[in-house]
Amino acid sequence: MKVLLASPNFHQARGNTVTVQRISNGLEKLGNETEIINMTENSRLENLPQADIVHGFHAYRFGKFIEKLVKKPETYMVTMTGTDLNVDLFNKAKRPDIIQTLTHASAIHVFDEEAKQVLSKEIPEINEKIFVIPQGTVKFPDTSFDFRKEPDTFLFVLPAGIRKVKNVPFAIKQLKDLHKRQKKIRLWVVGPIIEEDEGLYVSKLAEKNKEWVQYLGQVPHESMGGIYKQADAVLNTSHSEGQPAAILEAMDYSLPVLASNNLGNRNIIAHNETGLIYTNPVEFLDYAEKLVNNNELRIKIGHAAKFYVECSHSSEYEAKTLQKIYKSILKKSRRIPNSSNE
Repeated sequence: MKVLLASPNFHQARGNTVTVQRISNGLEKLGNETEIINMTENSRLENLPQADIVHGFHAYRFGKFIEKLVKKPETYMVTMTGTDLNVDLFNKAKRPDIIQTLTHASAIHVFDEEAKQVLSKEIPEINEKIFVIPQGTVKFPDTSFDFRKEPDTFLFVLPAGIRKVKNVPFAIKQLKDLHKRQKKIRLWVVGPIIEEDEGLYVSKLAEKNKEWVQYLGQVPHESMGGIYKQADAVLNTSHSEGQPAAILEAMDYSLPVLASNNLGNRNIIAHNETGLIYTNPVEFLDYAEKLVNNNELRIKIGHAAKFYVECSHSSEYEAKTLQKIYKSILKKSRRIPNSSNE
């Protein structure tokens, strides 16, 4: 079976890129053939490469992408990745496009039950096509990272593509207050600039606070293991998330995560058990300071986080479940390919 995976902005080290590459690797381990195409706003692709099934990521972007094609895919599946579900679906201009894309999809993939409930409430007629599959995790190569943490410091790491929805300036501004009391804290912001204005703003904030803040820019995904190994805690300050791969990666390294109270984060983190969830700036500062001062709390949360990821976020289960859905779709459309993995 050949699966065509359509990813938005695959050329950048973003959450969707990580997700699609992981799924591609998992499917190929099962004997499938995969091809990844990069969906960008200026794409000039008129026809899709030959494949048994097309799997698009981000309902709004995928819908606009196939709209421009001369020949539309006969059979496709869609993964709701985050902003398409939490933001675009409630945008009056974008909502009709999303509904149309999902209505014509053979299957719809979300990362958790709460996401399914939201989608079912908004578009009841697609309920039977929605499948819940938690994200898998990747194992990083045992390599070091060239940039080294200073001795005797406490390092927060914030992995995020730089755009407004990720709310990166919030972390810098809030931790600045904590830094006045805790001079040992440091912050590394890691990720590509996606929105130029926001990138300029974050870069200026980092430069202004260069004593303790470093913006490392885009880092190859395979190098993230070397960063997680140096971190003491990981942050997620995003206004909206699907199911952030970076949080799962950090948890797999037994790191405590301090994350904003949004749908995607809540469905990964059990507050005060496998991580910490904040709802306002006061809580953010309180929990951040607890992480700095309480080694026992960090270890307890980190161990629970790793156990949760190992039990609930298997990349093998993710790939096998997707393959099963693909087969079901192809069987219904009577386009069952002859291949060894069938």
